[in-house]
Amino acid sequence: MFEAARSLRDEFAELESQLADPGVIGDPRRSRRAGRRYSELLGIVKALDEYDRLTEDLAAAEELAGDDPDFAAEAASLGARRATAGERLTRLLAPRDPNDSNDAIVQIKSGEGGEESALFAGDLLTMYTRYAEHVGWGVEILEAEGTDLGGYKSVTVVFRAGPAGAAEAPYGVLKFEGGVHRVQRVPVTESAGRIHTSAVGVLVMPDVEGDEVEIDPDDLRIDVYRSTGKGGQGVNTTDSAVRITHLPSGIVVTCQDQRSQLQNREQAMRILRARLVAAAEQEAAAATEQARRSQVRTVDRSERIRTYNFPENRVTDHRIGFKAHNLNSVLDGGLGPLLEALHAADLAERLEQVGR
Repeated sequence: MFEAARSLRDEFAELESQLADPGVIGDPRRSRRAGRRYSELLGIVKALDEYDRLTEDLAAAEELAGDDPDFAAEAASLGARRATAGERLTRLLAPRDPNDSNDAIVQIKSGEGGEESALFAGDLLTMYTRYAEHVGWGVEILEAEGTDLGGYKSVTVVFRAGPAGAAEAPYGVLKFEGGVHRVQRVPVTESAGRIHTSAVGVLVMPDVEGDEVEIDPDDLRIDVYRSTGKGGQGVNTTDSAVRITHLPSGIVVTCQDQRSQLQNREQAMRILRARLVAAAEQEAAAATEQARRSQVRTVDRSERIRTYNFPENRVTDHRIGFKAHNLNSVLDGGLGPLLEALHAADLAERLEQVGR
């Protein structure tokens, strides 16, 4: 039982040796990959160690039990604890996304609903930012296109993991947020007090290192132009804005919020890498018919994953039937129960794969 975990324990020991090797330490690429894999295996190895220890203790208790009720009770307790440890180890061994340990790049884009949609895009940005503050993640806005009323036509933000052990990595937590989010409320722009329905699109992508995605420079068309955003010395007076087009995929990324053309180019390439990884994952999932929750590319009201209903103070996730009447708390960053429900549903599906 758990032979797969025992082979991972051998890999873990090898990684420990590598991380102490000066040759690996001096190579940022190798060190980063070894460190990431080490972190992924650490929980599995600890769970396996606990399971094996409880197995040995249980065997000893059963041998001594005989007619002794004290040892018999101890054996029963150890058996229950070992069963719990085995369940935990099984969950950790379930197939998982290799990008779960990455930081996350999240793009929020207004859709149907005009200015009201842009305002709700700002509300979603606040929701994710406050959740990040709760769990200790770092937050950086990479690119933003605002509106006159304080909303966003589009905003791209990166969430970075905090100190080791502080919280799970951002992409693994937020990846199911991708899709269309629908809001039902009376807009601030509505004088008659009528409830409107608007839609906002969210795309969640893993933040990957430059050496993890090969991009042929010949596949890129790079255009520079003058920024059109709010000013600042050197921003609107030079050709600092950058637009990168990846010709094979047709993906276009623009960045203009940084002060220099070089900075905007670096940010645009970072977003492009993330979008290429996300597109490749979607294509692979579709090819194998294992796409559990597709991230909707078009912001259409009918293709929603979640509804935020203000009159009823209700949030509903349509994929898993989750409902809660604490909308204000959710928008203030109280996403924990909703995210836990999504991940529990995903875990159930992954455990089914283990059992097949």
